[in-house]
Amino acid sequence: MRYSLLSILANGLSGKKGWKPAWRDASPKPAYDVVIIGGGGHGLATAYYLAKEHCIRNVAVIEKGYIGSGNAGRNTTIIRSNYLLPGNEPFYEWSMKLWEGLEQELNYNAMVSQRGVLNLYHSDAQRDAYARRGNAMRLNGVDAELLDADGVKAMYPFLDFANARFPIQGGLLQRRGGTARHDAVVWGYARGADRLGVDIIQNCEVTGFIREGEAIVGVETTRGPIRAGKVGMAVAGNTSRVAAMAGLRLPIESHVLQAFVSEGLKPLIDGVVTFGAGHFYISQSDKGGLVFGGDIDGYNSYAQRGNLPVIEDVCEGGMALMPCIGRLRLLRHWGGIMDMSMDGSPIIDTTPVPGLYLNAGWCYGGFKATPASGWCFAHLIARDEPHTVGAAFRLDRFRTGHLIDEKGVGAQPNLH
Repeated sequence: MRYSLLSILANGLSGKKGWKPAWRDASPKPAYDVVIIGGGGHGLATAYYLAKEHCIRNVAVIEKGYIGSGNAGRNTTIIRSNYLLPGNEPFYEWSMKLWEGLEQELNYNAMVSQRGVLNLYHSDAQRDAYARRGNAMRLNGVDAELLDADGVKAMYPFLDFANARFPIQGGLLQRRGGTARHDAVVWGYARGADRLGVDIIQNCEVTGFIREGEAIVGVETTRGPIRAGKVGMAVAGNTSRVAAMAGLRLPIESHVLQAFVSEGLKPLIDGVVTFGAGHFYISQSDKGGLVFGGDIDGYNSYAQRGNLPVIEDVCEGGMALMPCIGRLRLLRHWGGIMDMSMDGSPIIDTTPVPGLYLNAGWCYGGFKATPASGWCFAHLIARDEPHTVGAAFRLDRFRTGHLIDEKGVGAQPNLH
């Protein structure tokens, strides 16, 4: 059914008995044209755009747990397109444009809130770097404003501007950035894909691949074999493990990234703020909790949990930025498994194995990229050629040297 004011009124008057499930909990068929491994935002968006934009509707999305149980449900909900380098800027700006029309596109409230993203700077050198970034953004048609300390103080007067070590000198503002509700994004894409005929198969873990010669022609799962004309991988932190089943070794490491939410407060932060003197970012949810995070844990792991040293480091960054949260109590924290590429930028490409397609290496940028990632991955699978805005995200760039090193820290995933 289509959601509307009339449908809400009608179901309210009828005792809410007319609502139908948002999507089918499908059972696997013997074969599909395309099988997408991974029922997070990227996998579901890929299936949706395959069906809508390319009319390929004999598609299955298979997920080892329930949809959105991985990184899609374990992030800090930030969306933005304030990137510097040519490979990233057009891609994330396309994603931002898709975000801006997503709720109307899916007929679903994904709670997209363009409340602004402010990156603070604390030195002359950092100001110059943000000026360069802002100019690159504006040359690509992306909004950017470089604020001085007074401009930041007008927005967030409670920040510690006179911090002896990290005085706030200003910030780079993208007003079109903001947040979206991660669960709602998953549910919206699942509902949209289901309406177009896509099968969403939960509790179905991939245990291997079916081969004919060198080509992959399906997957072995805990619910039986499923054959496919093409297989796409969108499994985030489990990319290396699933790729190993196909005999691939990828330039990816898996690390845990923690996120945190505090007890509820009255409205305090109406946007997203990042601390330029350390890795700390913060926003406020509609329930009043402060949502924040920082660096990845410094070791490889497949565990969806974190450790105390990172909690301490993140809280130190928060206190340096805004001491007013010192007595605030943490409500909970969680961890997602990041698939860290060696240059900090993603991979959307075919693989050396015929029939297998790769969507991986999202590092910190996976959630904000969800719409464009699905769009570009669907284009690649349907046409066997990269989409123009994702053409730089080639797997072989690590061999040819065409890296997209956005943060300039080289092949050290723990520093991205």
